[in-house]
Amino acid sequence: MPHTSALLGFALICLGLVLTPGPNMIYLISRSITQGPAAGIVSLGGVALGFVFYMLCAAFGITALLLAIPFAYDALRLAGAGYLLWLAWQAVKPGGRSPFQVRKLAIDSPRKLFAMGFVTNLLNPKIAMLYLALLPQFIDPAAGSVLVQSVVLGAIQIAISVSVNAMIALAAGSIALFLASRPSWMLVQRWLMGTVLAGLAVRMAVEAKKA
Repeated sequence: MPHTSALLGFALICLGLVLTPGPNMIYLISRSITQGPAAGIVSLGGVALGFVFYMLCAAFGITALLLAIPFAYDALRLAGAGYLLWLAWQAVKPGGRSPFQVRKLAIDSPRKLFAMGFVTNLLNPKIAMLYLALLPQFIDPAAGSVLVQSVVLGAIQIAISVSVNAMIALAAGSIALFLASRPSWMLVQRWLMGTVLAGLAVRMAVEAKKA
């Protein structure tokens, strides 16, 4: 099992990432505002299946990679730090757009909603980088099976992401109305999230390789 500090650190990064606007959030909010919260939840089911797919692929791939290439951990760690810095800039750069300012979507069937949620997540570069570059730096081969640690960390990410996105999908309409009349709140949120992500990137970049 991963150490408690690794679990908490990874959970914090997952929370920061899920609160940072990306393809999944934009799609779920668009769907909820256009077709209602129930449609957003069905779409989230597809997104959750995409998380499971990434988790299983990454778990077996990371196991093989860390055992085969001595410097793979450092390469993935630095790539993850760079990606977090990029996300931090996206959050604070001038002209940033709120995910609650979305276009209307066509009314779709539950089957299509689920499928589109799944495809949206599979094509989401943020999730790909999370599993390929961020998750590995919280794995310590000395703490036990790399495969088991990968699955545990992946389960934490899925639980956090699904929970937060479910709340956002259910409250999308109310949140959009609130932010439309208070644009300064979105600016505060963007800078707060950018600061958190930048701090996590620095921590990841300077952290020594685990023994």
